[in-house]
Amino acid sequence: MPDIAPTPPTPSESREGRSPVYVIGAGPGGLATAAALGAQGVHAVVLEKSDSLGAAWRGHYDRLELHTTRRLSALPGLPIPRSYGRWLGRDAVVRYLEQYAEHHRLEIATEVEVSRIERSGSGWLLRAVGGRELTTDTVVVATGFNHTPYVPHWPGRDTFRGELLHATHYRNAAPFRGLDVLVVGTGNTGADIAVDLAEGGASRVRLAVRTAPHIVRRTTAGWPAQATAILVRRLPRRAVDRAARTIARISVPDLTPYGLARPDTGLYSRVLEGAIPIQDVGLIDAVRSGKVEPVAAVQGFEDDKVILAAGAPVTPNVVIAATGYRRGLENLVGHLDVLDDRGRPRRHGRRPAAPGLHFTGYTNPISGTLRELAIDAGKIARAIARQRARRRGAPRP
Repeated sequence: MPDIAPTPPTPSESREGRSPVYVIGAGPGGLATAAALGAQGVHAVVLEKSDSLGAAWRGHYDRLELHTTRRLSALPGLPIPRSYGRWLGRDAVVRYLEQYAEHHRLEIATEVEVSRIERSGSGWLLRAVGGRELTTDTVVVATGFNHTPYVPHWPGRDTFRGELLHATHYRNAAPFRGLDVLVVGTGNTGADIAVDLAEGGASRVRLAVRTAPHIVRRTTAGWPAQATAILVRRLPRRAVDRAARTIARISVPDLTPYGLARPDTGLYSRVLEGAIPIQDVGLIDAVRSGKVEPVAAVQGFEDDKVILAAGAPVTPNVVIAATGYRRGLENLVGHLDVLDDRGRPRRHGRRPAAPGLHFTGYTNPISGTLRELAIDAGKIARAIARQRARRRGAPRP
């Protein structure tokens, strides 16, 4: 079994005679990095603020499935069991993470919330909620891309008479049967929730669209969209945009008559700006059948009404904001001058943001987040092992 403790470990020298590398966050990125460090002979301790690993995954909605294949979603050192199917659901991901921690015998300290990282001589001081302090020469921050739910400050939002909740609080359609629901946001989460509501008995489902999304088939003749994304990500942007436009016209019906126009910007251009295309798992059919009604973007609220950028106001019982997340790194490392103007690390992966300070999981790649986390983990671990070997004056591993 993995060594999971409810309290912080006492700072001490690790097996190689140094303080352990502290990895903050027991999600896929943190677990993969800890396992990769172990493979390099570097002692890693994972610090997790909740009472269990994979906490973010446990809190996702019931319908959630990976849009990446089982084979291309495994973390280093442990394939995902074939019995989990080609597309892993939420619970399967959690089971796999638990198996992964056990397989690699990872040392995980739960209920340890690191609130601030500070420089300490040539290393780092980690201040944890409750007054505990940990010191080390190397820290890997893996608190996750989707860390802090974000709801826009729409005018009148606080006076809305209906129910307003962020998508992070949505589990399934059962509480919304017979209700009129407006879903705001056309990412994969918004699309999934809208379809789930339509299939789960909501009386009416609208989907507020600010920017027309790119929609791709999850598979075409058995070939996954993820595999195509891996192949094209190094190609010129314009070439990928042209190819994607042609494929979309062949494989995705024009939904303009239903209120969802084709986007006027290229797919890969949008990806480079941070907008991942929707992988269709029912949205196209739901829109064409009228079960999900696209409407204009939300501009504000007025009593029981939602004001849209075009058309008449609507009066839903519930508004679900699938409006994304923020990284939530400002309090942790904002004072270290390592974040850009969007709150993301300027450097991530094997390239440290500062000596001994690495970040992983703060991009949203078209090729699959878990795949890129797995690749990142190996690179970070090798970089840390080389750095520690140089400090010891030993040959590089």
